[in-house]
Amino acid sequence: MPSSPRRRPGSRRPIQSGLDVLVADRFRQLKGRRVGLLASGASVDSQLVHAVDRFRGAAPEVELVRLFGPQHGFWGEHEDPDTQWRDGRDPATGLEVVSLFGAQRKPPPDRLADLDALVIDLPEVGARCHTYLWTAALCLQACRAASVEVFVLDRPNPIGGRFVEGPGIDEGFESDRGLHSLPLRHGFTLGEALRWIAERIGTRVRVVKMRGWNARPWFDRSGLPWIQPCPLLPTIDALALYPGLALLDATTLSLGRGTTRPFELVGAPWLAPRPLLAELGAADLPGLRFRPCRFIPTHGPHAGRLCAGAQIHPIDKDRLFPVRSALALLAAARAQATESLWLPPSSESDPQTPPPIDLLAGGPELRLAIDAGESARDLSARWEPWEEAWRIERLEYLLYSPRLG
Repeated sequence: MPSSPRRRPGSRRPIQSGLDVLVADRFRQLKGRRVGLLASGASVDSQLVHAVDRFRGAAPEVELVRLFGPQHGFWGEHEDPDTQWRDGRDPATGLEVVSLFGAQRKPPPDRLADLDALVIDLPEVGARCHTYLWTAALCLQACRAASVEVFVLDRPNPIGGRFVEGPGIDEGFESDRGLHSLPLRHGFTLGEALRWIAERIGTRVRVVKMRGWNARPWFDRSGLPWIQPCPLLPTIDALALYPGLALLDATTLSLGRGTTRPFELVGAPWLAPRPLLAELGAADLPGLRFRPCRFIPTHGPHAGRLCAGAQIHPIDKDRLFPVRSALALLAAARAQATESLWLPPSSESDPQTPPPIDLLAGGPELRLAIDAGESARDLSARWEPWEEAWRIERLEYLLYSPRLG
C-alpha cells in the first residue's frame, strides 16, 4: 500500500477524504459485511487509487458484491448527459454494474436484497441542479425500504463549504434535478446534505467524516488530487460557475458542450457579443470578467453551428456569485432574443408539465421575472430572506468547523 505523504514541520495537516479515513481505519466500520458501492471515475483517494481497488485490495473482511453508477456511467465514460446507460459488467473486476441513470433511477430491490450496506463515494459539485446528489438521495429511499445501511464517504464541497446562494423549490416543482428544497448553491458536503435529506424521509445515514478539512472555500486549496467529477465539468472554473450556469441548460443558448470549455462559454448564432458584454459590464458582477468569443459546440443547442457570445473568466472565486451572474446573463440574452429564450416542456402530451427552466429554478418566478424585463439585482433581492433562513436551518447538519485545521 502506498505510504501517506509526509508532513513537513509546521505545515498544515493533510486533508483526508472519507475514503482515505476508511482505508486508514482498515475498513473497521464495514468488517464482515457484503457491500455495494455507488461511485464514479473520480472516486479516488489521496494516492489516486480508486475506491474499487481499495475495497478489493485492502478489505479482505469486506465483500464487495456490486457496483452502482450515476449519470455519465460508473467510470464517467458517457459524455452526453442524456445517455441512459444500461446495466453491465465491469471489465476489470467482473463485478455487476447497475445503472442508476437509465430506465431506473434508484437501486431495484433485487439488487439490494443480498447486501448488508451500500457505500456512497461520489465526488459531488455543491450545486442543487447536479444529479449525483439526487441519485444518492434515491439510494437512501431504496435502502430504507430494503433495510440496508448506508455509509457515505465524505469529500470536500469543491466550490466552497459555506457559501449559499439562490432560491429553493416551490411545491410541485420537484424533479430529478431537485427532489428537496435546497438552494442552487447549498453549501453542504455530500455527507451533510444526505444527513439533512435522511431526516426528511425518516431514515439514517452514517457519514465517514473527512479529517483535516475545515470548510476551506475551494477544492484547489485542499491538497487533494483534482479529478473532474463528470465529463462536462473539467475545471474548477466550470464548477465555480455551474450553480448558476446550469440554469442556461433550459434555454436556447449553448453552454459550449463539446468544446474544451463547457460551462465557461455562452453563445448562440443570433447573439451579438458586444452588446452582451456591455449589458454584463453594467451589471457590475464581482469576481468575473468576460471576453467576446466564437465557438462551435458539438452537443446541445446549435450543435455544429457557429455561435457568438462570451467566455466567462472567474478572476476572484471568493467574490463570485454564480447564480446572480447567471441571472444577468439571462437578462442580457433575453434582450436580444427574437423568439422565446426558454426550451419547451419535455412532455407535449401533458399541458401541466412545467418548462425545464421552472424545474431547474424551482418554480416559475425566475422565468416570469426575466420575461418581464426585471433586473437580476431586483430578482435576487427577493431570495435574500430565504437564503438567510437556510443558513440558519443548515447549521444543525454541518459536520466541519471553519475554525479547525
